[in-house]
Amino acid sequence: MNAKIDRRTFLQKSGKAGIALGLSIATLKAYAEGSPNEKVVAAVAGINSRGNYLTEQFAKLPNCEVKYVIDVDKRYLDKAVETALKAQNKKPQTLTDFRKALEDKDVDVLVIAAPDHWHAPMTLQALKAGKNVYVEKPCSHNPAEGEMLVAAQKKFGKLVQMGNQRRSTAVANKMIEEIKEGIIGDVYFARTWYANTRGPIGFGKKTAVPEFLDWDLWQGPAPRVDYRNNIHPYNWHWFWHWGTGEALNNGTHEIDVARWALGVDFPKKVVSLGGRYCFKGQDDWECPDTQTITIDFEGRKSILWESRSCNGFAIEGDQRGVVLYGSKGTILYLSNSYKVFDADSKLVKTVGREQAKETTNTTDPGLGDNHAGNLVEAIRGNVKLSSPIDEGHKSTLLCQLGNIALRTNSVLTCDPKTGHILDNKPANKLWRREYQRGWEMKL
Repeated sequence: MNAKIDRRTFLQKSGKAGIALGLSIATLKAYAEGSPNEKVVAAVAGINSRGNYLTEQFAKLPNCEVKYVIDVDKRYLDKAVETALKAQNKKPQTLTDFRKALEDKDVDVLVIAAPDHWHAPMTLQALKAGKNVYVEKPCSHNPAEGEMLVAAQKKFGKLVQMGNQRRSTAVANKMIEEIKEGIIGDVYFARTWYANTRGPIGFGKKTAVPEFLDWDLWQGPAPRVDYRNNIHPYNWHWFWHWGTGEALNNGTHEIDVARWALGVDFPKKVVSLGGRYCFKGQDDWECPDTQTITIDFEGRKSILWESRSCNGFAIEGDQRGVVLYGSKGTILYLSNSYKVFDADSKLVKTVGREQAKETTNTTDPGLGDNHAGNLVEAIRGNVKLSSPIDEGHKSTLLCQLGNIALRTNSVLTCDPKTGHILDNKPANKLWRREYQRGWEMKL
């Protein structure tokens, strides 16, 4: 924040002086707790699509300024500038290298919506520079990176929020509240799914790098490969070198809700089946377009994930969702609402967004529909983070373990205290990745 004095230090050093100068105890207390007028300055890295949306979300918050919009593809800069200008009535500066924004002492938070292979390296560099971080899901490209981020957050003491936005919605928070109160008894099984209708991506051809793209910086921490014309701006999701497949592209959301509802952390067993089924042989898409992941936990609890990237047929009337099965009933959660059924499968009630807000303390930004606002208010010291990095890492890891099980064609036995893979050398080779020389992640 622009006020760079630590609040605790401010109180300790300025309490008596403040009173002598006529500042009330209430004023000092308000500063310590974080004034709503305390400005928060953000830089947004990766501004196509999701990043442009996040630019708007941060820019429109009271007394929050997006000072920089950053992208290695110059085509997206003008649109992001206009988005910020419309929301905050002030133009942000444009950059192609996020590291320059980290040098600015005014910047409080780095918002990361770059490709997956950038999420953890950018987060780590931001923490080292003394910045808070909003990092889109998944928080990491591989499990080792996620563990390093948890350790880095503890070491540097800044806030890191992962972009699993359902943690900041009134609907999801109300549902979890009711589950804890026992509305469907003991929740022991969750079925989660995501479906889309994506077409083939063709076979990439090596071509000259477009003049608008800094391909070297786009690759960043990933070992260098030649530019191909079917990778950027979106299809990198389906290549293991940069992406993490549908399980982490979308599954992170639903699996996180399921883990939250079941009250579980690390698994004891993970298995996955699937592959490139729909357009096999028609393109060079590597990740599965069809996949199931089964995750088993201590205490007789389990999560099932089903993904179809190339067949968008809806389940329970929606292309994504969660069903939570309990000893006394069932809950069907579909993003903006949930339905509660009794043990005889009879509908008890439906709770939508407005109903959830009526029965939830929405003065707390963490319970509204505003994940960006939750982080900003947490920076000010007014609320707790909805999705701190240690929680974000746990949900991300479940999806990563599913991919590792699939890629190694093995059942993973894990340490339920840490999530580490036991007695499986091929699987453990995928726990971390190789980096381009000079871009290694080091705590």
